[in-house]
Amino acid sequence: MAGTAGYSLASNWFTQLLAQLSVANSITKSQLCVFLFVAGGQVPGTGITEYTQQEITDGLNKLAAQKPEAKKITRPTVNRAIKALCEYHWVERVGNGRIRLNVTLWFQGNSTSQQEVLAEIAHEHGSDPEAFPHNVGPERPYQEEFDFGSDAYGRGERAG
Repeated sequence: MAGTAGYSLASNWFTQLLAQLSVANSITKSQLCVFLFVAGGQVPGTGITEYTQQEITDGLNKLAAQKPEAKKITRPTVNRAIKALCEYHWVERVGNGRIRLNVTLWFQGNSTSQQEVLAEIAHEHGSDPEAFPHNVGPERPYQEEFDFGSDAYGRGERAG
């Protein structure tokens, strides 16, 4: 474990999905960065982060601020990213300056605490199978599949 912020349980499926979405340009760099920053700032055992959008913006720009020519993220971009992450059911807003992560995807704490938080979330949402934290991710398909026909590569074989 690097650093003093503790460790998180992360879904292996989800970590691979993040990489796939990034390669397929199905998630923006801003959305990915906001999610990862927020995930790393959870209050242990709660699934909650206590960041305002300005704190997320400032935190993400910490290294970029040291380089005059570096590109920085803006607060409106952070706001749009959080909105999209809520639509994906990766996070939800739970009050001013508070964001709850989908603890089935990423959780700072042990599995016992995770199950307790899941029970709390289910209670808050009336155990609705369509509500947070269910129906995870952007709309499928995650990547577009193109049919170029059997002679697309000049040989009737699959390339790759």
